[in-house]
Amino acid sequence: MSNTASDNKLVFTPVRVAVVTVSDTRTEETDKSGNYLVECVKAAGHILVSKQIVKDDTYKLRAVVATHIADDNVQAVLLTGGTGFTFRDNTVTAVTPLLDMHIEGFGEVFRYLSHAEIGSSTIQSRAFAGLSNGTIVFCMPGSPGACRTAWEGVVAQQLDSRHKPCNFVDKLKKP
Repeated sequence: MSNTASDNKLVFTPVRVAVVTVSDTRTEETDKSGNYLVECVKAAGHILVSKQIVKDDTYKLRAVVATHIADDNVQAVLLTGGTGFTFRDNTVTAVTPLLDMHIEGFGEVFRYLSHAEIGSSTIQSRAFAGLSNGTIVFCMPGSPGACRTAWEGVVAQQLDSRHKPCNFVDKLKKP
């Protein structure tokens, strides 16, 4: 990336973010992944709109995510959990019908980065992302390590208006 005079004028635009942990067992005290994402959102200068834990139930989860997508105050939803390969992992089933556009590259890049950390076990991750109603939705695995991989490897840059050559901030609805 060149360091031209125009690059020095890039302005950070904070994104309004909701964090959702998908789990039947976690509490606020034991939710390391959700709390990690909250810390990252705040440290990056974004605005945390809400943080909640939702049972891994297709319809409860879909209702929560649909509410965030419809909320003019929420520009990004970060979900952690429910993307594994068991019958209790309902994030893909719950969220996919809500998306206007899928971002295939997120899951691909996440699994590529994750492979360096956990090897071929990464194929059991169904991490994915998409856009809906001007809201970006990132669905990540439930482990803190996976959230770190996703945040550091993709999400932080794509929510940063200064990241070049492109990011998702200009595609998000304006609160």
